[in-house]
Amino acid sequence: MTLAAPPAALTGPPVATRVAAHLLHLLGDPDTHTVACTVDWTGPPDLAPALAAPSATAHAADLAPPLALTEERAVQAACGIMHVHGLATGRPAPLAVDFATTVAGVLAAQGVSAALIARARGGRPDGVRTSVTQAALLALTQYLAAASAAAEEPVAASDASAAVEAPRGGAGFVSADGVRVELEALDAESWIAFWRELGAPADAVRRGWRPFQARFGTAVCPLPAALADTVRTVPLARLRAAADRSGASLLPVREDPLPPGAPPPWTLTPLPGPAAPTPARPGADVPGTHLPLAGLRVVESTRRVQGPLAGHVLRLLGAEVVRVEPPGGDPMRGIPPLTQGCSARFGALNAGKDVVEIDITTRSGRRAVCELVRDADVFLHNWAPGKAARLGLDADELGRVRPGLVYAWASGWGDALGPRPPVGTDYLVQAHSGLAAAVRPEDEPPAPSLMTLTDVLGGLVSAQAVLAALLARLRTGHGRRADSSLLSAAAVVPREPRRALWGVLDRPLDTLDGHLWLDPEGRARPERIARALGVHRTADPAALAASARRRPTAELLPLLAAAGTRATPVCTDLAGLARDPCFAPVLARAPWEFV
Repeated sequence: MTLAAPPAALTGPPVATRVAAHLLHLLGDPDTHTVACTVDWTGPPDLAPALAAPSATAHAADLAPPLALTEERAVQAACGIMHVHGLATGRPAPLAVDFATTVAGVLAAQGVSAALIARARGGRPDGVRTSVTQAALLALTQYLAAASAAAEEPVAASDASAAVEAPRGGAGFVSADGVRVELEALDAESWIAFWRELGAPADAVRRGWRPFQARFGTAVCPLPAALADTVRTVPLARLRAAADRSGASLLPVREDPLPPGAPPPWTLTPLPGPAAPTPARPGADVPGTHLPLAGLRVVESTRRVQGPLAGHVLRLLGAEVVRVEPPGGDPMRGIPPLTQGCSARFGALNAGKDVVEIDITTRSGRRAVCELVRDADVFLHNWAPGKAARLGLDADELGRVRPGLVYAWASGWGDALGPRPPVGTDYLVQAHSGLAAAVRPEDEPPAPSLMTLTDVLGGLVSAQAVLAALLARLRTGHGRRADSSLLSAAAVVPREPRRALWGVLDRPLDTLDGHLWLDPEGRARPERIARALGVHRTADPAALAASARRRPTAELLPLLAAAGTRATPVCTDLAGLARDPCFAPVLARAPWEFV
C-alpha cells in the first residue's frame, strides 16, 4: 500500500496516521479533514499515568523504570503480540511488520468516520483519540479471553485450550520441488482424504487433525513429523491435485507482495431502490446515545473471527447488533476454554449482541431474516461465495426489503481469485498475499503467523467499509453493498521493499526468568548494553545475550536504564496482563474517545 502524507488533522505515529489517511481518502468526503484525530502510543490522558507506572503483574513485577511504549515493537512486547506470534517456535518473536500501528490506523479511520456519521445525525463530536496500545490489545481480544478463562477454570478449559501449555509447532510444508505451501481443510473428511491421496501414515493423519483444527485458537500446530516428510516427497502439481480432489485447499507461500492497491480495502456498490430517510439520533434519555452509532441496528450472520469482530466493533461504536445463529446456537460457543458455559473466545467477540436462532436454509427461516432486516440499517455476513444468492438473501433481495440498507459481505478473497477460489481463511490469505513472508525477517523461511492477523484486520476493515457505506447513505439516501475481504485487509499492512535482516539484538533478549525487548537506541548502541552487563566484548552480540541470560529481569532493567537504554519486559502471561492495573483500564473500554 502506498502511503501518502496524512493531513494535519491526523497526528500520531507515522504508520498509523498514514494508514488512517489512506482509508479516509477512500471516503471521498472533504469533511474528514474537519475531525481532529490523535493516535497516541499508550491511550487517552487518563490511561497514560497507569501505563507510565511500573507494572504489577508477573511479567514486570516490582520493576523500574516504568514502561515506555513509544515504538511498535515495545507495544508488541508489552501487550503480548510477541508472545502469541512466538508460541509456535517456543519463544517470543516480534512481527517484522508494523501490525499494531496498522491496526491503530484503521481504528483512527473508524473513529473519524463514526464522528462524521454522528455529526450528520445531529451529534457534535469534534475529535477522536485512539492508541497503538489499545489497538494491540483489541487485536488480542480472543487470546486474552481464552487465557483468562483457562487460568480461572483450568478443569473446564481442557488441554486443547491453553496455548501456553500446548506443544510447539507450525503447520507449513515444503514440496519435493522446494516450494513452501500452506494447507487448509475445514473438516476431518477433507483432511483424511488429502493425506490418503499422498499415502501418509494413517496414525500421523489421525494425530495431526486435532492440533491442525485447533491452531486458529491456540497459535500452535504440533503436527507429526511424518506429515511433513510425506509432503517433502511430493511435487507441487501433485499436491494441488490431491487438494482439489479431497476438498482441501493448498497454496504456495509467496514472498513477493501483491501489487500496490490491489485489491482496494473495500468496494461500495449502490443498491437500487428508493431513498431512505436519515436516521435521527435517539433521545438523550436512551442509554448509550453519546456513541456515534447509537440508534442504528445491525443484523449479523457470521462465524469465526472476521465477521463477529466487525459486528463487535460496530457495537462498541453504539449500534444495536442482532446476531442470527442456527438452531441450537453457533457451534463455536462450545469451543474451550469455557466461561459460564460458553467459549471464552466466542464471548469476547459476541458479548452484548442480541441473538435470534433461525434456520436460514428453510423458507420460513429466510422470511424471518427478511423481517429482521426490515428494521435494520446494516446486514453483515461472511458466508462462502454464492451462498447468499442460493439462499435468496443477496444484496438486491434484501435491498428491496429495506430501502437504504447497507449490505456488507466480509469474504476471504472477494473476486480476486475467480468464482471458485480456495477456502478463504487467515493462513491461506497470509500465504498468498505475501504477508507470511513480510512478518518474518530475511533469515527465517516465509510462513504465516499462527496469530490470526488477517482475521483481525479483515474484521476491522469490514467494519470500516460499513462506516463508509453509512456515510454514503447519509449523503445520497441510497443503500450500498460494502464488500471487503481478508485479502484486501492484508494489503493494508505497509511493507518494506525487502525483508528485514535481523541480528541478535533485534530479537528479545532472554533473561534468567523472562525476556526483554531493547529500545532502538540500545539495539543500535551495543556498547551501552555491554556497560550495563559488565561485558567488554561489545562487538559480540552473542556475548551480550549470554550475559543477559544469567541475570533476572528485575536486576537487568535498572542496569540498562542507568546505561541510557530502556527495555520492555515481554509479556508471556496473557491472563496476568488482563489483571494488570496498567492494562485493565485499557481493556475495559472501547478503543476510541470522542471529544
